[in-house]
Amino acid sequence: MARLSSVNDPKEWLTPVNASASGRILNIAVLAHVDAGKTTTVEQMLYVCGMTKAAGSVEAKNTKTDWLPIERERGISVRNASISLTYGGTRINLIDTPGHFDFTGEAERALIAVDCAVLVISAAEGVQPQTGIFWKALRRKGAPTILFVNKIDRAGCDIPAVLEDIRRELTPDFIALNSARNEGSRACGLAGREFTENDVFTLGEFDPLMADAFLNGKDCGREAVARSLRAQTAACRAFPLLFGAAALGLGVRELLDAIVAYLPAAPLSEAGELSGKIYKIEHDKALGKVAHARIFTGCIKNRDLVVISRENGETFSQKVTQIRSVQGEKSEDAGVVRGGEISALCGLSEARMGDWLGAPLRDKSYTSTMPLFSARVSSPDGRLAELYRAARELADEDPLLDLYWNREERELVVNIMGDIQLDVLSYLLRERYGLEAEFSAPTVIYKETPSKKGRGFAAYTMPKPCWAVVELEFDPLPRGSGVRFASTVNNSVMFPRYQHHVEVSTAEALKQGLFGWEVTDLSVTLVGGEHHLIHTHPLDFFVATPMAVMDALEKCGSTLLEPMRTLRIAADEVHLTGVIGDIVNMKGEFGTPIVKDGKFEMEALVPAAASADYPVVLAAKTAGRARLTAGFGGYRECAATAVAKRRGVDPRDRAKWILYKRNALAGE
Repeated sequence: MARLSSVNDPKEWLTPVNASASGRILNIAVLAHVDAGKTTTVEQMLYVCGMTKAAGSVEAKNTKTDWLPIERERGISVRNASISLTYGGTRINLIDTPGHFDFTGEAERALIAVDCAVLVISAAEGVQPQTGIFWKALRRKGAPTILFVNKIDRAGCDIPAVLEDIRRELTPDFIALNSARNEGSRACGLAGREFTENDVFTLGEFDPLMADAFLNGKDCGREAVARSLRAQTAACRAFPLLFGAAALGLGVRELLDAIVAYLPAAPLSEAGELSGKIYKIEHDKALGKVAHARIFTGCIKNRDLVVISRENGETFSQKVTQIRSVQGEKSEDAGVVRGGEISALCGLSEARMGDWLGAPLRDKSYTSTMPLFSARVSSPDGRLAELYRAARELADEDPLLDLYWNREERELVVNIMGDIQLDVLSYLLRERYGLEAEFSAPTVIYKETPSKKGRGFAAYTMPKPCWAVVELEFDPLPRGSGVRFASTVNNSVMFPRYQHHVEVSTAEALKQGLFGWEVTDLSVTLVGGEHHLIHTHPLDFFVATPMAVMDALEKCGSTLLEPMRTLRIAADEVHLTGVIGDIVNMKGEFGTPIVKDGKFEMEALVPAAASADYPVVLAAKTAGRARLTAGFGGYRECAATAVAKRRGVDPRDRAKWILYKRNALAGE
């Protein structure tokens, strides 16, 4: 077995050799399930770094990152908030993210901008639904992550249970850097923790030097183990873990030590071609539209003309009028932003969330969030046109709203995650634009998937000049797979740019299937098609592809999918039978309840449509003493029949569709 040399001060184990070089920049997100103490942790970090004279408090409604009045009123984050601080010679660009289920998409979008993360976990509640969602998003991105087990001062804190929760739900490959004592009371404290043989064994799974030391009984110095942990943290194979109680300021300095010591710095690259991505849009009364962006390479200076590009191939240029360094609610003129940095850009009035600045890089989505409900928006005082324009700006900030305006019926529809999001929308419309809005009761958003494998075909060759032939093959995939696109067509038969047009148009066409819902969980392969050297117009494949998509769906058939919610319920044991009955009545499924000391805890999977008002029902049954947390549980097949109102012209009406796409339809 490995032998570990001792040190006089166990806290030294937090600081690997050469870990605190000045001039480093770290871009990190802080994520957590709601009420795990994330914002309190961030406020304490600001205080430790000298950014504030006293740590802000959610209860006192004076936090620096939760500065919107509705955030302070409700005690939850609803928007990403950026702030910079300096610790140990390292600049840390930090994004404090929302933890409530309704704002998961906002939190996941922050991952565009960061390289690393701190995941805060409550020592009392353990791994909760949002914790798992964020963990999966971090693993998809490949973001090195530190686990911060907060609230060790809380009554009911159970450290062994929390660690087992982390092993089971997140990862077994964590290494604790400190230990808790007297947990469960305000007399709690922390102690340094030396690396152990188990830690060397964990690192040895990935590091041959550690494996050799473990198997052959070689001496492992602090520096060697720390260097190995740093390397495996950067590779997302091992995860430092710390305990603390942020409300007491306990463990926050040690957390900052670990951030600087173990998380990798952002690659800084001012030279080379500009490449950056917008991860957040907001509207400021004085500055107008502000685009928050991560710059990967190159640099932007005030008054620079920047090329903006989108996934659909659209490109245009706009001038950056000002570059702002953001500190929560406040910002200041920075003048320049370089590769590796995060900044807020003014003047990009046409920019959208997800747009690329300069040259696009290979990119992937880190998000799994999708709205579960839709609601109609109306104006009680007849200002519907103004309401639409205001809602359009809000949809720029949150693309998941997927705002839709039906001109024929003068109907405005938004997609949402839950009721709290409607409250926030109502607040923003009233406070920012002076508009009152009324929302209908939310209705569930279903999805579709092909029932079997099949092919669709479309030939758009008349009336000339036009020529686009498309043949697509659809193949169903397992739930949660999304949409995958591939092509087997030779470039000489169809130019690559036209194949790209087919891919982009397919994604757009799949937003409305046979029942009017978005189509998902399928593989789409371009297996045939052609263009004409003379007659093909660049936009012809945007006409032909949706017709081929609908033809394929009609031949495959479409299966309806309903959204599910995961529920974690904790209450007095006397309510267990009633809760199980509720889940059965909602046509849900539940795991084995854990009963201890007269209380129970259980997890369930229930249809979103049946569970929308269950938090209110459960609170009434238990006199408000139950604890319920909800998360997104994916989609599954359902026997219900639900047809959505189609937006725009149906590609199955070939003649009308062609006229519509050629801008020749009366009234268009």
